[in-house]
Amino acid sequence: MNIPSTLKTTGRAALLGSLALAALGTVAAFAQQAAPAAAAAAPAAAPAPVLDTGNTAWMLTSTALVLMMTIPGLALFYGGMVRKKNVLATIMQSFAITCLVTVLWFMFGYSLAFSDGGGMNAYIGGVSKFFHHGITVSTLWLPGVSNIPEFVFSMFQMTFAIITPALIAGAFAERMKFSALLLFMALWLLFVYAPIAHWVWGGGFLGTAGVLDFAGGTVVHINAGVAGLVCALVLGKREGYGTTNMAPHNLVYSVIGASLLWVGWFGFNAGSELAADGLAGAAMMNTQVATAAAALAWMFAEWIVAKKPSVLGIISGAVAGLVAVTPASGFVNPTGAFIIGIVAGVVCYISAVKVKHIFGYDDSLDAFGVHGVGGVVGALLTGALADPAINALGKGGSVAIQLYGIVFTILWTAIATFVILYIVKALVGLRPTTQEEVEGLDISQHGEVVP
Repeated sequence: MNIPSTLKTTGRAALLGSLALAALGTVAAFAQQAAPAAAAAAPAAAPAPVLDTGNTAWMLTSTALVLMMTIPGLALFYGGMVRKKNVLATIMQSFAITCLVTVLWFMFGYSLAFSDGGGMNAYIGGVSKFFHHGITVSTLWLPGVSNIPEFVFSMFQMTFAIITPALIAGAFAERMKFSALLLFMALWLLFVYAPIAHWVWGGGFLGTAGVLDFAGGTVVHINAGVAGLVCALVLGKREGYGTTNMAPHNLVYSVIGASLLWVGWFGFNAGSELAADGLAGAAMMNTQVATAAAALAWMFAEWIVAKKPSVLGIISGAVAGLVAVTPASGFVNPTGAFIIGIVAGVVCYISAVKVKHIFGYDDSLDAFGVHGVGGVVGALLTGALADPAINALGKGGSVAIQLYGIVFTILWTAIATFVILYIVKALVGLRPTTQEEVEGLDISQHGEVVP
Protein backbone atom coordinates (compact mmCIF):
# COMPACT_ATOMS: atom_id res chain seq x y z
CA MET A 1 0.00 0.00 0.00
CA ASN A 2 1.33 3.38 -1.02
CA ILE A 3 1.45 6.30 1.64
CA PRO A 4 1.02 9.80 0.21
CA SER A 5 4.13 12.04 0.58
CA THR A 6 2.30 14.66 2.70
CA LEU A 7 1.37 12.02 5.20
CA LYS A 8 4.95 10.77 5.29
CA THR A 9 6.17 14.32 5.98
CA THR A 10 3.59 14.88 8.71
CA GLY A 11 4.46 11.62 10.38
CA ARG A 12 8.15 12.37 10.43
CA ALA A 13 7.45 15.80 12.01
CA ALA A 14 5.25 14.28 14.68
CA LEU A 15 7.86 11.67 15.48
CA LEU A 16 10.59 14.30 15.81
CA GLY A 17 8.32 16.46 18.00
CA SER A 18 7.58 13.53 20.29
CA LEU A 19 11.27 12.76 20.64
CA ALA A 20 12.04 16.43 21.45
CA LEU A 21 9.33 16.58 24.13
CA ALA A 22 10.62 13.38 25.66
CA ALA A 23 14.13 14.80 25.77
CA LEU A 24 12.97 18.01 27.39
CA GLY A 25 11.03 16.05 29.99
CA THR A 26 14.08 13.98 30.82
CA VAL A 27 16.23 17.09 31.19
CA ALA A 28 13.64 18.69 33.45
CA ALA A 29 13.45 15.57 35.59
CA PHE A 30 17.22 15.50 35.98
CA ALA A 31 17.22 19.22 36.83
CA GLN A 32 14.63 18.71 39.54
CA GLN A 33 16.71 15.90 41.03
CA ALA A 34 19.95 17.84 40.76
CA ALA A 35 18.64 21.04 42.40
CA PRO A 36 18.26 19.59 45.93
CA ALA A 37 21.63 17.87 45.60
CA ALA A 38 23.30 21.14 44.62
CA ALA A 39 21.58 22.94 47.46
CA ALA A 40 22.77 20.28 49.88
CA ALA A 41 26.30 20.48 48.55
CA ALA A 42 26.47 24.29 48.82
CA PRO A 43 27.64 25.62 52.24
CA ALA A 44 24.82 26.85 54.44
CA ALA A 45 24.65 30.62 54.81
CA ALA A 46 25.72 31.83 58.29
CA PRO A 47 22.69 32.74 60.39
CA ALA A 48 22.34 36.38 61.33
CA PRO A 49 23.63 37.11 64.86
CA VAL A 50 20.85 37.06 67.40
CA LEU A 51 20.91 38.82 70.78
CA ASP A 52 21.82 36.41 73.59
CA THR A 53 19.36 37.11 76.39
CA GLY A 54 21.35 35.19 79.01
CA ASN A 55 24.56 37.09 78.34
CA THR A 56 22.64 40.35 78.19
CA ALA A 57 20.95 39.72 81.53
CA TRP A 58 24.32 39.01 83.16
CA MET A 59 25.87 42.13 81.67
CA LEU A 60 22.99 44.32 82.83
CA THR A 61 23.53 42.91 86.33
CA SER A 62 27.31 43.35 86.14
CA THR A 63 26.92 46.95 85.04
CA ALA A 64 24.76 47.75 88.05
CA LEU A 65 27.27 46.01 90.35
CA VAL A 66 30.21 48.03 89.01
CA LEU A 67 28.31 51.31 89.31
CA MET A 68 27.61 50.37 92.93
CA MET A 69 31.36 50.16 93.48
CA THR A 70 31.67 53.93 93.08
CA ILE A 71 28.35 55.10 94.49
CA PRO A 72 28.01 54.26 97.27
CA GLY A 73 30.96 51.84 97.65
CA LEU A 74 34.03 53.99 97.05
CA ALA A 75 32.25 57.09 98.38
CA LEU A 76 31.73 55.42 101.76
CA PHE A 77 35.14 53.70 101.75
CA TYR A 78 36.96 56.99 101.22
CA GLY A 79 34.45 59.06 103.21
CA GLY A 80 35.02 57.07 106.38
CA MET A 81 38.80 57.40 106.18
CA VAL A 82 39.00 61.18 106.13
CA ARG A 83 38.47 63.59 109.01
CA LYS A 84 34.92 64.55 109.86
CA LYS A 85 35.30 68.07 108.45
CA ASN A 86 35.97 66.60 104.99
CA VAL A 87 33.52 63.70 104.79
CA LEU A 88 30.89 65.48 102.67
CA ALA A 89 33.49 66.85 100.27
CA THR A 90 35.00 63.39 99.85
CA ILE A 91 31.68 61.70 99.17
CA MET A 92 30.74 64.55 96.86
CA GLN A 93 33.84 63.87 94.78
CA SER A 94 32.74 60.30 93.98
CA PHE A 95 29.18 61.38 93.24
CA ALA A 96 30.14 64.35 91.06
CA ILE A 97 32.74 62.29 89.14
CA THR A 98 30.03 59.71 88.42
CA CYS A 99 27.84 62.40 86.87
CA LEU A 100 30.66 64.14 84.98
CA VAL A 101 32.16 60.98 83.48
CA THR A 102 28.75 59.66 82.45
CA VAL A 103 28.13 62.71 80.27
CA LEU A 104 31.66 62.82 78.84
CA TRP A 105 31.66 59.07 78.11
CA PHE A 106 28.36 59.37 76.25
CA MET A 107 29.62 62.35 74.27
CA PHE A 108 33.24 61.48 73.48
CA GLY A 109 34.87 58.86 75.70
CA TYR A 110 33.28 55.70 74.31
CA SER A 111 34.17 56.57 70.74
CA LEU A 112 37.76 57.47 71.62
CA ALA A 113 38.20 54.18 73.47
CA PHE A 114 36.25 51.69 71.35
CA SER A 115 35.75 52.92 67.80
CA ASP A 116 38.13 52.48 64.86
CA GLY A 117 40.77 55.17 64.80
CA GLY A 118 41.85 54.49 61.21
CA GLY A 119 45.54 55.21 60.71
CA MET A 120 45.88 56.12 64.39
CA ASN A 121 44.03 53.06 65.67
CA ALA A 122 47.10 51.73 67.45
CA TYR A 123 46.93 54.72 69.78
CA ILE A 124 43.41 56.17 69.85
CA GLY A 125 39.91 55.48 68.60
CA GLY A 126 37.99 57.64 66.18
CA VAL A 127 35.10 60.09 66.28
CA SER A 128 32.51 57.99 64.47
CA LYS A 129 30.63 57.14 67.66
CA PHE A 130 30.62 60.56 69.30
CA PHE A 131 27.28 60.94 71.09
CA HIS A 132 26.79 57.21 70.36
CA HIS A 133 26.06 58.01 66.74
CA GLY A 134 25.00 54.99 64.69
CA ILE A 135 24.29 52.72 67.65
CA THR A 136 20.72 51.39 67.75
CA VAL A 137 18.78 48.91 69.86
CA SER A 138 19.67 46.29 67.23
CA THR A 139 23.42 46.95 67.26
CA LEU A 140 25.32 44.07 68.85
CA TRP A 141 28.77 44.12 70.41
CA LEU A 142 30.92 41.20 69.23
CA PRO A 143 28.34 39.59 66.90
CA GLY A 144 28.73 35.84 66.94
CA VAL A 145 30.61 35.88 70.26
CA SER A 146 28.85 37.52 73.18
CA ASN A 147 25.92 38.97 71.22
CA ILE A 148 25.04 41.68 73.74
CA PRO A 149 23.64 45.09 72.79
CA GLU A 150 26.32 47.69 72.15
CA PHE A 151 24.43 50.08 74.43
CA VAL A 152 24.95 47.57 77.27
CA PHE A 153 28.65 47.18 76.45
CA SER A 154 29.12 50.94 76.42
CA MET A 155 27.28 51.29 79.72
CA PHE A 156 29.41 48.54 81.27
CA GLN A 157 32.60 50.25 80.13
CA MET A 158 31.24 53.58 81.36
CA THR A 159 31.22 52.24 84.92
CA PHE A 160 34.94 51.43 84.57
CA ALA A 161 35.57 54.93 83.26
CA ILE A 162 33.69 56.30 86.30
CA ILE A 163 35.55 54.45 89.04
CA THR A 164 39.06 54.99 87.64
CA PRO A 165 39.26 58.77 88.13
CA ALA A 166 37.27 58.44 91.35
CA LEU A 167 40.06 56.22 92.73
CA ILE A 168 42.61 58.97 92.05
CA ALA A 169 40.81 61.27 94.49
CA GLY A 170 42.01 59.13 97.38
CA ALA A 171 45.57 60.33 96.83
CA PHE A 172 44.76 64.03 97.22
CA ALA A 173 41.86 63.73 99.66
CA GLU A 174 41.23 66.76 101.89
CA ARG A 175 43.22 69.26 99.81
CA MET A 176 41.93 69.92 96.25
CA LYS A 177 39.47 72.61 95.25
CA PHE A 178 36.21 71.25 93.88
CA SER A 179 36.44 73.36 90.72
CA ALA A 180 39.95 72.03 90.11
CA LEU A 181 38.74 68.47 90.65
CA LEU A 182 36.03 68.76 87.99
CA LEU A 183 38.35 70.28 85.39
CA PHE A 184 41.15 67.83 86.13
CA MET A 185 38.89 64.78 85.94
CA ALA A 186 37.33 65.89 82.65
CA LEU A 187 40.71 66.35 80.97
CA TRP A 188 42.16 63.22 82.54
CA LEU A 189 39.31 61.03 81.29
CA LEU A 190 39.70 62.17 77.69
CA PHE A 191 43.49 62.37 77.48
CA VAL A 192 44.61 59.56 79.79
CA TYR A 193 41.89 57.02 80.48
CA ALA A 194 40.34 56.80 77.00
CA PRO A 195 43.67 56.31 75.17
CA ILE A 196 44.91 53.65 77.58
CA ALA A 197 41.57 51.80 77.46
CA HIS A 198 41.93 51.81 73.68
CA TRP A 199 45.54 50.61 73.85
CA VAL A 200 44.55 47.52 75.83
CA TRP A 201 40.91 46.74 74.97
CA GLY A 202 40.02 48.76 71.89
CA GLY A 203 42.45 47.32 69.35
CA GLY A 204 45.47 49.41 70.32
CA PHE A 205 49.13 48.47 70.42
CA LEU A 206 49.25 46.96 73.92
CA GLY A 207 46.41 44.55 73.30
CA THR A 208 47.82 43.44 69.95
CA ALA A 209 51.23 42.96 71.60
CA GLY A 210 49.67 40.37 73.90
CA VAL A 211 49.38 42.33 77.15
CA LEU A 212 46.91 40.44 79.38
CA ASP A 213 44.46 42.56 81.33
CA PHE A 214 41.19 40.76 81.87
CA ALA A 215 39.36 43.43 83.86
CA GLY A 216 41.54 46.49 84.35
CA GLY A 217 44.77 45.96 86.27
CA THR A 218 46.56 48.20 83.78
CA VAL A 219 43.70 50.29 82.45
CA VAL A 220 42.14 51.04 85.85
CA HIS A 221 44.47 50.42 88.77
CA ILE A 222 48.00 51.17 87.58
CA ASN A 223 46.55 54.09 85.66
CA ALA A 224 44.71 55.53 88.68
CA GLY A 225 47.48 54.71 91.16
CA VAL A 226 50.23 56.43 89.18
CA ALA A 227 48.02 59.45 88.51
CA GLY A 228 47.26 59.59 92.23
CA LEU A 229 50.96 59.61 93.12
CA VAL A 230 51.63 62.44 90.67
CA CYS A 231 48.72 64.41 92.15
CA ALA A 232 50.00 63.86 95.69
CA LEU A 233 53.46 65.08 94.74
CA VAL A 234 52.29 68.12 92.77
CA LEU A 235 49.73 69.27 95.35
CA GLY A 236 52.02 68.64 98.30
CA LYS A 237 51.11 67.48 101.78
CA ARG A 238 47.97 68.33 103.70
CA GLU A 239 48.20 71.18 106.18
CA GLY A 240 49.47 69.70 109.44
CA TYR A 241 50.59 66.41 107.89
CA GLY A 242 52.89 64.60 110.33
CA THR A 243 51.91 66.77 113.30
CA THR A 244 48.09 66.79 113.31
CA ASN A 245 45.96 63.75 114.08
CA MET A 246 44.51 62.64 110.73
CA ALA A 247 42.97 59.34 111.83
CA PRO A 248 39.80 58.12 110.05
CA HIS A 249 36.68 59.65 111.57
CA ASN A 250 34.33 56.65 111.00
CA LEU A 251 35.68 53.26 110.02
CA VAL A 252 32.16 51.82 110.03
CA TYR A 253 31.53 53.78 106.82
CA SER A 254 34.75 52.39 105.39
CA VAL A 255 33.87 48.79 106.25
CA ILE A 256 30.48 49.20 104.56
CA GLY A 257 32.18 50.78 101.57
CA ALA A 258 34.79 48.01 101.33
CA SER A 259 32.06 45.38 101.54
CA LEU A 260 30.17 47.03 98.68
CA LEU A 261 33.38 47.16 96.69
CA TRP A 262 33.94 43.44 97.27
CA VAL A 263 30.45 42.47 96.10
CA GLY A 264 30.51 44.90 93.19
CA TRP A 265 33.88 43.53 92.07
CA PHE A 266 32.19 40.32 90.92
CA GLY A 267 30.56 42.43 88.21
CA PHE A 268 33.91 44.10 87.56
CA ASN A 269 35.85 40.85 87.04
CA ALA A 270 33.33 38.16 86.12
CA GLY A 271 31.41 40.67 84.00
CA SER A 272 34.50 41.34 81.93
CA GLU A 273 34.00 37.98 80.23
CA LEU A 274 30.95 39.63 78.57
CA ALA A 275 29.13 36.32 78.80
CA ALA A 276 27.47 34.06 81.37
CA ASP A 277 29.78 31.07 80.99
CA GLY A 278 32.43 28.98 82.70
CA LEU A 279 35.18 31.59 82.41
CA ALA A 280 32.97 34.13 84.15
CA GLY A 281 32.53 31.58 86.93
CA ALA A 282 36.30 31.08 87.17
CA ALA A 283 36.82 34.85 87.36
CA MET A 284 34.28 35.06 90.17
CA MET A 285 35.96 32.28 92.16
CA ASN A 286 39.40 33.80 91.62
CA THR A 287 38.14 37.17 92.83
CA GLN A 288 36.81 35.71 96.06
CA VAL A 289 39.89 33.62 96.82
CA ALA A 290 42.42 36.39 96.13
CA THR A 291 40.51 38.97 98.14
CA ALA A 292 40.21 36.79 101.23
CA ALA A 293 43.87 35.72 101.01
CA ALA A 294 45.09 39.31 100.69
CA ALA A 295 42.94 40.51 103.60
CA LEU A 296 44.40 37.82 105.83
CA ALA A 297 47.96 38.42 104.58
CA TRP A 298 47.74 42.17 105.34
CA MET A 299 46.14 41.44 108.72
CA PHE A 300 48.84 38.99 109.80
CA ALA A 301 51.65 41.22 108.47
CA GLU A 302 50.28 44.12 110.49
CA TRP A 303 49.74 41.87 113.52
CA ILE A 304 53.39 40.83 113.41
CA VAL A 305 54.78 44.33 112.85
CA ALA A 306 52.37 46.60 114.77
CA LYS A 307 51.26 43.94 117.30
CA LYS A 308 47.54 44.50 116.62
CA PRO A 309 45.33 43.57 113.63
CA SER A 310 43.34 46.68 112.72
CA VAL A 311 39.98 47.05 111.00
CA LEU A 312 41.52 49.52 108.56
CA GLY A 313 44.22 46.97 107.81
CA ILE A 314 41.96 44.05 106.94
CA ILE A 315 39.70 46.11 104.66
CA SER A 316 42.74 47.67 102.98
CA GLY A 317 44.12 44.17 102.42
CA ALA A 318 40.86 43.05 100.88
CA VAL A 319 40.94 45.95 98.42
CA ALA A 320 44.57 45.14 97.60
CA GLY A 321 43.52 41.59 96.73
CA LEU A 322 40.66 42.83 94.58
CA VAL A 323 43.05 45.12 92.74
CA ALA A 324 45.77 42.54 92.18
CA VAL A 325 43.48 39.79 90.92
CA THR A 326 41.71 42.10 88.47
CA PRO A 327 44.06 41.60 85.48
CA ALA A 328 44.48 37.91 86.31
CA SER A 329 40.91 36.93 87.14
CA GLY A 330 40.17 35.43 83.72
CA PHE A 331 43.61 33.93 83.12
CA VAL A 332 44.68 32.08 86.29
CA ASN A 333 43.29 29.14 88.24
CA PRO A 334 42.20 29.50 91.88
CA THR A 335 45.62 28.44 93.15
CA GLY A 336 47.18 31.23 91.14
CA ALA A 337 44.61 33.65 92.55
CA PHE A 338 45.50 32.50 96.07
CA ILE A 339 49.19 33.22 95.44
CA ILE A 340 48.36 36.63 93.97
CA GLY A 341 46.29 37.49 97.04
CA ILE A 342 49.00 36.59 99.53
CA VAL A 343 51.71 38.48 97.65
CA ALA A 344 49.51 41.54 97.15
CA GLY A 345 48.45 41.68 100.79
CA VAL A 346 52.04 41.73 102.06
CA VAL A 347 53.53 43.97 99.35
CA CYS A 348 50.73 46.55 99.54
CA TYR A 349 50.99 46.65 103.34
CA ILE A 350 54.69 47.45 103.04
CA SER A 351 54.01 50.03 100.31
CA ALA A 352 51.13 51.81 102.05
CA VAL A 353 52.49 51.75 105.59
CA LYS A 354 56.26 51.75 105.27
CA VAL A 355 57.37 53.03 101.85
CA LYS A 356 55.10 56.07 102.02
CA HIS A 357 56.68 57.17 105.28
CA ILE A 358 60.20 56.49 104.06
CA PHE A 359 59.76 58.80 101.05
CA GLY A 360 57.51 61.26 102.85
CA TYR A 361 54.79 61.80 100.24
CA ASP A 362 51.18 62.29 101.36
CA ASP A 363 49.10 59.69 99.56
CA SER A 364 46.10 60.42 101.79
CA LEU A 365 44.09 57.21 101.36
CA ASP A 366 46.79 55.06 99.74
CA ALA A 367 45.56 55.25 96.16
CA PHE A 368 49.07 54.58 94.90
CA GLY A 369 50.08 52.24 97.72
CA VAL A 370 47.12 49.93 97.10
CA HIS A 371 45.94 50.51 93.52
CA GLY A 372 49.19 51.44 91.83
CA VAL A 373 51.38 48.88 93.58
CA GLY A 374 48.65 46.23 93.69
CA GLY A 375 47.99 46.73 89.99
CA VAL A 376 51.67 46.21 89.15
CA VAL A 377 51.85 43.07 91.33
CA GLY A 378 48.75 41.65 89.70
CA ALA A 379 49.85 42.46 86.16
CA LEU A 380 53.27 40.84 86.60
CA LEU A 381 51.87 37.74 88.29
CA THR A 382 49.29 37.39 85.53
CA GLY A 383 52.15 36.82 83.11
CA ALA A 384 53.79 34.33 85.47
CA LEU A 385 50.69 32.36 86.52
CA ALA A 386 48.40 32.45 83.46
CA ASP A 387 46.87 29.00 82.90
CA PRO A 388 45.90 28.09 79.29
CA ALA A 389 43.48 25.51 80.71
CA ILE A 390 41.45 28.42 82.12
CA ASN A 391 41.86 30.73 79.13
CA ALA A 392 43.67 29.82 75.92
CA LEU A 393 44.88 33.41 75.58
CA GLY A 394 47.03 32.83 78.65
CA LYS A 395 49.32 30.63 76.56
CA GLY A 396 51.02 33.70 75.11
CA GLY A 397 51.39 35.50 78.42
CA SER A 398 54.77 36.37 79.87
CA VAL A 399 56.20 38.63 82.54
CA ALA A 400 58.19 40.50 79.87
CA ILE A 401 55.08 41.37 77.85
CA GLN A 402 53.26 42.43 81.01
CA LEU A 403 56.20 44.64 81.99
CA TYR A 404 56.04 46.23 78.53
CA GLY A 405 52.43 47.21 79.16
CA ILE A 406 53.17 48.46 82.68
CA VAL A 407 56.03 50.70 81.55
CA PHE A 408 54.07 52.37 78.74
CA THR A 409 51.08 52.92 81.02
CA ILE A 410 53.20 54.46 83.78
CA LEU A 411 55.04 56.76 81.39
CA TRP A 412 51.96 58.12 79.62
CA THR A 413 49.90 58.43 82.79
CA ALA A 414 52.66 60.20 84.75
CA ILE A 415 53.54 62.68 81.99
CA ALA A 416 49.98 63.45 80.91
CA THR A 417 48.73 63.79 84.51
CA PHE A 418 51.56 66.19 85.34
CA VAL A 419 50.75 68.37 82.32
CA ILE A 420 47.00 68.37 83.05
CA LEU A 421 47.61 69.39 86.68
CA TYR A 422 49.63 72.41 85.63
CA ILE A 423 47.00 73.41 83.08
CA VAL A 424 44.36 73.25 85.81
CA LYS A 425 46.61 75.13 88.21
CA ALA A 426 47.03 77.92 85.67
CA LEU A 427 43.29 78.14 85.00
CA VAL A 428 41.63 77.81 88.42
CA GLY A 429 44.31 76.82 90.94
CA LEU A 430 44.61 73.47 92.66
CA ARG A 431 44.31 73.99 96.41
CA PRO A 432 42.04 75.99 98.66
CA THR A 433 43.60 78.59 100.94
CA THR A 434 45.32 77.42 104.10
CA GLN A 435 42.44 78.77 106.18
CA GLU A 436 39.84 76.99 104.04
CA GLU A 437 41.74 73.74 104.30
CA VAL A 438 42.07 74.03 108.07
CA GLU A 439 38.35 74.76 108.39
CA GLY A 440 37.57 71.76 106.22
CA LEU A 441 36.43 71.32 102.64
CA ASP A 442 32.85 70.57 103.67
CA ILE A 443 32.21 74.15 104.76
CA SER A 444 34.70 75.96 102.52
CA GLN A 445 33.81 74.18 99.25
CA HIS A 446 30.19 73.19 99.77
CA GLY A 447 28.82 75.28 102.62
CA GLU A 448 27.67 72.23 104.56
CA VAL A 449 28.81 70.24 107.59
CA VAL A 450 28.01 66.96 109.24
CA PRO A 451 26.42 67.74 112.66
